[in-house]
Amino acid sequence: MTSSTDTRKTGILLVNLGSPEAPTPEALKVYLREFLMDPDVIDIPAILRWPLVNWVIVPTRSKTSAELYRKIWTTDGSPLLHYSRLFASALRHELRDSGALRIELAMRYGNPGIREGLERLRLKELDRLIVFPLYPQYAQSSTLTVQKKVQEVLGQLAISAPQPEWIPPFHADRGFIEASRVTASGPIESFQPDFSLFSFHGLPERHVKRQHQVCLSRDSCCDRITQDNQNCYRAQCFSTARAVAEALNLPAEKYSVSFQSRLGRTPWIQPFTDVVIQDLPQRGVQRLAVFCPSFVADCLETLDEIENRERERFIKAGGKELRLVPSLNDHPVWVRAAGQIIKGVLDR
Repeated sequence: MTSSTDTRKTGILLVNLGSPEAPTPEALKVYLREFLMDPDVIDIPAILRWPLVNWVIVPTRSKTSAELYRKIWTTDGSPLLHYSRLFASALRHELRDSGALRIELAMRYGNPGIREGLERLRLKELDRLIVFPLYPQYAQSSTLTVQKKVQEVLGQLAISAPQPEWIPPFHADRGFIEASRVTASGPIESFQPDFSLFSFHGLPERHVKRQHQVCLSRDSCCDRITQDNQNCYRAQCFSTARAVAEALNLPAEKYSVSFQSRLGRTPWIQPFTDVVIQDLPQRGVQRLAVFCPSFVADCLETLDEIENRERERFIKAGGKELRLVPSLNDHPVWVRAAGQIIKGVLDR
């Protein structure tokens, strides 16, 4: 068991997605190239991925993406990076009595990078290294790519370091669900929505099918977590939505699940958030609350895509108001829950 008297030195690397350095086309070009050239994000042969990213996507999206980032940029910079830093600081305080811990924050893309985060942990002095990808649900384009990058950087550093221990996806963790309930309960009670939508980040269908052949084979495949789909992103998303809805006493007929942010023409997992939001006013929904439980920190996909663009879509379709439920960010209940997740690994 780990306690305040434990003399083992443990490094904890928190990893989130990342953000551009600035809301400018130049900064977006750098960020998009790093992000989209990752073969676990756009998983096509490199000979095809390079021209697609560098000749098509980056030239056409860098200016548009910069304009979107400018809408949400703050005096503290990127919201995702700002909230992630606040969370890391609060977590250090939460775990101050849990032994000799060092906690550092890294981004999979952009800065501070994974290499910088590992170097700040002073690996040579550590007895244990714990990596905490801040993604509730498992996906190759989030969890897996973090694992690969950490291993790659450790190999490049060529120093004696403990083998990393991985904190698994926490889509059904009781503390995570409770933090989601607490964060949402105030906005839900004050807003009194007609309907709630759980909007998760989308993935290409081939990503989930590659992990589990049974995925998407029938309409009910995500109704519960089984041995066959326990690591399936889509199934884990539905699991999170069910748990949060139950914690908030939302009846099954008062909420649904959808997937946002699709890119390209290949099939992506459905239903699509923009299509659902377009249709809801025709079903009589006038006040819509939107949760985004695949993000633990507010970011472009929540603050702009949902709160700005999808809100406008909902109102144009005949709805009256769309309210974004804030992400967990650095809420004390989430900090406490994350601390318990880490303690569970420390005590192994």
